[in-house]
Amino acid sequence: MGSYSGIGLSTMKPCCCRILISCRRSSLFGFQIPICNHSALINLSKSRFKLHGSRGIHTCNSKFLGFREGGIDPKLGFRDAIYSNQKGFCGSASNLKGQPRVLLNGCLVGGNDRRFSRLVSKVASDFRNHSTSVESHVNDTSWERIYIQGGLNVKPLVIEKVEGKEENEEKVLDCSNSNVNIESQDTVLAKESEIEREAWKLLRGSIVNYCGTPVGTLAATDPADKLPLNYDQVFIRDFVPSALAFLLNGEGEIVKNFLLHTLQLQSWEKTVDCHSPGQGLMPASFKVRSVPLDGKTGEFEDVLDPDFGESAIGRVAPVDSGLWWIILLRSYGKITGDYTLQERVDVQTGIRLILKLCLADGFDMFPTLLVTDGSCMIDRRMGIHGHPLEIQALFYSALRCSREMVTVNDTTKDLVAAINNRLSALSFHIREYYWVDMKKMNEIYRYKTEEYSTDAINKFNIYPEQIPAWLVDWIPESGGYLIGNLQPAHMDFRFFTLGNLWAIVASLGTPKQNDGILNLIEEKWDDVVANMPLKICYPALEYEEWRIITGSDPKNTPWSYHNGGSWPTLLWQFTLACIKMKRPELARKAIALAEKRLSSDQWPEYYDTRYGRFIGKQSRLYQTWTIAGFLTSKKLLENPEMASKLFWEEDYELLENCVCGLSRQGRKKCSRSAARSHFMV
Repeated sequence: MGSYSGIGLSTMKPCCCRILISCRRSSLFGFQIPICNHSALINLSKSRFKLHGSRGIHTCNSKFLGFREGGIDPKLGFRDAIYSNQKGFCGSASNLKGQPRVLLNGCLVGGNDRRFSRLVSKVASDFRNHSTSVESHVNDTSWERIYIQGGLNVKPLVIEKVEGKEENEEKVLDCSNSNVNIESQDTVLAKESEIEREAWKLLRGSIVNYCGTPVGTLAATDPADKLPLNYDQVFIRDFVPSALAFLLNGEGEIVKNFLLHTLQLQSWEKTVDCHSPGQGLMPASFKVRSVPLDGKTGEFEDVLDPDFGESAIGRVAPVDSGLWWIILLRSYGKITGDYTLQERVDVQTGIRLILKLCLADGFDMFPTLLVTDGSCMIDRRMGIHGHPLEIQALFYSALRCSREMVTVNDTTKDLVAAINNRLSALSFHIREYYWVDMKKMNEIYRYKTEEYSTDAINKFNIYPEQIPAWLVDWIPESGGYLIGNLQPAHMDFRFFTLGNLWAIVASLGTPKQNDGILNLIEEKWDDVVANMPLKICYPALEYEEWRIITGSDPKNTPWSYHNGGSWPTLLWQFTLACIKMKRPELARKAIALAEKRLSSDQWPEYYDTRYGRFIGKQSRLYQTWTIAGFLTSKKLLENPEMASKLFWEEDYELLENCVCGLSRQGRKKCSRSAARSHFMV
């Protein structure tokens, strides 16, 4: 039996749990001042009660103030140190001059003006001086059991009085250290086209505020949409291009807030039909709700309500959210030069929890990540269950990010070793078995089947009859691509654009393969790009294949939505890949196509038909990641030096460390020298 603030909690896992993070606002002198009141509402099967100061929960008008830099209770999953006797206000409070102030996860404690948002970096830095590092709080040298102890016993943070002088405050984004080109406003406006100015206006109009600070962008802002479903939420996946647009424009505050608040929502007890998806899962999205307080006139709570898939169509947990979060965290540090964020105790723990979830041992024999259908950008049934390329490319990228960001010491050495081993095995596996070109197709065509031995050539028992008729004439003589999926006796030969583009960005493919992917896109421009970049996959499932694989999904009809639809948001990944491979002209060509229609078509989510000529039949208009993808593409082309901070070059050391197979003496390590020389060609 555990206890918290006098409330007894059973160690039994609740069957149903709903985590809400809230911010109270009360009426004062005739106007609303948000007052932080982060609370958790945990709905048990037979009882309801409210916890203050628990994991991700802040209350500023009671005895305790939860702060995310603290520890995790190993039973409850709480991640907050508790600081008492502090009053917190979110927003401007001109009547509080001379009072101590500090920004805690978007909420101002004290303060005298609106400049409180600039104190985030200072607070994180000051707290690290008190908390030292992750290691001092971890009572386990094995990375498999990750938590920070003493969540309720950490000494209070002493907050010194801060004088109300702007020069003493630190800004979130110091452009002088980030290599961002600073120009006068007139010069910037002169360079921007009319469509870019419209796009920036729409992007800023989609910003969501929580507790007085920006925390993300809505998925879509179509004023005519009477049934927004979950498009009025902030998605981790969708926010990435928005975040990059802001970062490349020298605006880092919203990205930092987003990273910290989504970390607050990281799963510890979220359930779907009484089954927990595992600690460390990041939500697919969250919604900011404003709800009145019972019995208190004029007082409201701003509530962060996350969705871990329990409300999604198909009820599938998002595998890619945590991977995108890690990728964005690295991007923030690279572009702004502010690495203090990724060094924070809570952020380091968040990274490790995501990795723990992804690197967990299971029954799967492959280094690829085994996932269900609908767990990524393609979030409906499309036959991508198993080991889809998109997840593997993001997984590889997140591992490379983590290797750069995880603090290396005795506590994390096992984790770092696991990252390196997985990176090496994953890169070899994808390069060797997912790659197809004319040479590989001829090998598959002549495969022998039913081979039993560790020396088998046809390791996955692929039957040559699986080669689809469309591929025989489609694959070019020069170039190739990474197939969509690989499982025993099954190769999904569809071309999935995001997975292939991100394989280039992360150097999951070899330099030769990366160049071959762009060669294929250029050669098959009318199929992959056509009138609106870019096809999410090629070709579409049709006829009986569509009915069987999608379950007759009326939204995924042939050449629509995820079934061969065209998605303008993929422009930014395409642009980044082209810049990396020194072929920016391809990106400019694609952006020029999109620029002709996006504004006049009201920034649709996707386009239909084989060549992307029609606006999607169920496409949301004013889709934010369409807008942000266009702006990010423009920014990347304008500043390729900044683009270089977002991709990875080939790491040949990974090829030297691969645990590659089985011999009669057991598992052996090979130096991959032959493979390395082959991949370098």
